Amino acid sequence: MRQSQLFTRTQKNAPSSETSINARFLARGGFVDKLMAGVYTFLPLGLRVMKKIEQIIREEMDAIGGQEIEMPALHPKENWEKTGRWKTMDDLYKVKDMSGRELALGPTHEEVIAPLVKKFVNSYKDLPLAVYQFQTKFRMELRAKSGVLRGREFLMKDLYSFHLAPEDLDDYYEKVKNAYFKIFGKVGLREKTYLTFASGGSFSKYSHEFQTVTIAGEDTIYICEKCQTAVNKEIKFETPNCPVCGGKKFQKEKAIEIGNIFKLQDRFSKPFNLKVINKDGKPKIVLMGCYGIGLSRLLGTIVEVHHDEKGIIWPESVAPFQVHLISLGKNKEAEKIYKNLLAKKIEVLFDDREASPGEKFADADLIGIPWRAVVSEKSLALGGVEVKKRSEKKVKIIPGQNLGKYLSS
Repeated sequence: MRQSQLFTRTQKNAPSSETSINARFLARGGFVDKLMAGVYTFLPLGLRVMKKIEQIIREEMDAIGGQEIEMPALHPKENWEKTGRWKTMDDLYKVKDMSGRELALGPTHEEVIAPLVKKFVNSYKDLPLAVYQFQTKFRMELRAKSGVLRGREFLMKDLYSFHLAPEDLDDYYEKVKNAYFKIFGKVGLREKTYLTFASGGSFSKYSHEFQTVTIAGEDTIYICEKCQTAVNKEIKFETPNCPVCGGKKFQKEKAIEIGNIFKLQDRFSKPFNLKVINKDGKPKIVLMGCYGIGLSRLLGTIVEVHHDEKGIIWPESVAPFQVHLISLGKNKEAEKIYKNLLAKKIEVLFDDREASPGEKFADADLIGIPWRAVVSEKSLALGGVEVKKRSEKKVKIIPGQNLGKYLSS
């Protein structure tokens, strides 16, 4: 893509109301635009990142047998009354149509998925089953802040699994745990992300969160110094010893929750009478699990972890482009290299704007594409293109015709 054709622009200063790193750099870099507190437009650069995160998650969900669907965001009140959450869920957006019919804007989809599965599943032979979606969620967040980390409208992946026996639910739960760690590894967060024990509420003794350590975190976790498992603040005093290894020494850290998993058991299958006929010909209630990842929150967390004072440093797996090609002055060689990279299917943002070198370099650091390639009279005199990683200072001179091969190696 030619940078001159992007309808968005970088900004020298972040909006004065934004204090978090992700909000400041994403706004300045032209990745998102804030419509109001907790509600953002994802601009071309930001949407490219979001789609790459989505595809990484999709591949791992497919690998553990998930089937992708897309459910409505608008839900009938009756479904939420059946589970009792119409009155008890504090952050539920409720709307009325002109006939007076009351509806909910979905913050989660248990009230939709359970009756949906009931229409198609009636035998033990139909189980286990796992379905997932990428869906915009709505939550009446009173403290919408920290950029895309805490929103009122946000994109989420939610996976729901259905099982006949507790042992089968347990087995699938472990598969999802492993898949989540693969996802967080691919997006560049594995080293700082900890499996964190949380309260299971009325569902089970424990649920689990995936918490990424960063000073920007609003959560507090305690990491076992022996096995590196964590517990969150709300259950720490009820769990003085590590629930995995029994360790007693913990390290306190601030963290961002980027995923969570629950064994719902029959909490949502019972209200909808979701049963199957077992091998003995008797009806049996179906057990459920749910597994969530907030994509917009994940994107914001990546920025909080991967940045410096100049801007974002995107991991290659989720970067909007692979290389930022910068032309200093109008020259035919830069055009030639750009077309050659496109022909080799390399994602390239070509800065062909009429702007000063300083402005182009500052924008490149702010946007944070993994590789920068500069074409100038000086570089051509030295034998080609100045190439450097966003995360490094060392510069190499690469012949222009070899740039595509170099980036692909």
